[in-house]
Parts: sequence; C-alpha cells; structure tokens
Amino acid sequence: MIKIVAAGLWMSATMLASGYGTTQYLAAQKRVGDTEPSFVGLDYETVDPVNVPILADGVLQGYVVIKMVFTADGDTLRRLPVPPHPFLIDEAFRVLYSDETLDFRGLERYDLETFKNRLKQSTNARLGQDIVHDVLVEEFNYFDKADVITH
Repeated sequence: MIKIVAAGLWMSATMLASGYGTTQYLAAQKRVGDTEPSFVGLDYETVDPVNVPILADGVLQGYVVIKMVFTADGDTLRRLPVPPHPFLIDEAFRVLYSDETLDFRGLERYDLETFKNRLKQSTNARLGQDIVHDVLVEEFNYFDKADVITH
C-alpha cells in the first residue's frame, strides 16, 4: 500500500514540475520576441479595384487598374461609424487621375512609395485620425483602350 501511495505522490510531483518547467519555458520565449515589431491586432483589409481613365489631349488612352490592401487596427476598425474603404478608393482615384507624371505613352517606373504614403496621409486626414497604418499595392496595371473589350 505504501508503494502505491509513494508512486502516486511521485507521479503528481513529476507532473507539477514538468508543468511548471513548460510554463517558464514558454514565458521566456515570449519575452525574447517582445523586442521585435509585431503585427498583432492589425487587420488586412482588401479594397475594391480602382479603375482610373487616362485622358490625353481630351481623348481616352486607356485605364489604370489598381488593387490595394491596407492595414489598420482591428479594434479601431470595428468602432468606426464609417469604414475607411471608400475614402481610400476615392483618394487613389484622385491621386492617379490628377497625377501629371503618370504618362503611359512614355512608360517609366511610377513612384509607388510616394503614392502609398500620400494615400495613407490623405485618407487619415479625411478620417480625422490615424486609422490606416500602411497601404500595400497588390496589382498596378494599365490597359490600353484598344485592349479593353466593351459590350
């Protein structure tokens, strides 16, 4: 009988010690990762594609189609009375439509970093607070008028 009680106490002590050791190990790992930047709490929100007509000399040349994703704090997004998606789409349209450097007849690299920063700042300014943390460009395409099929 004493052997059974001793074995039970030994097993209980072993389980408690291994549980404590595991907890300490996991807690130490989380402390090491605290110095790295974290994307915890950020939501990635997809925005509908933005289609912008490109006009030159009063004639339609083609369309720029851009697909974007933005990051924002999930709790803040849920508390907003109006979602930021339409504001971001509107700002993208305004920037691309009014940009004089966007010339697809003499195609050069477009400065996406400046474009993304401008979208982020102007959208946050219209919303009155820093909602959009980053804008990511998923696709940036140009379709010539001849390539677009109309029905």
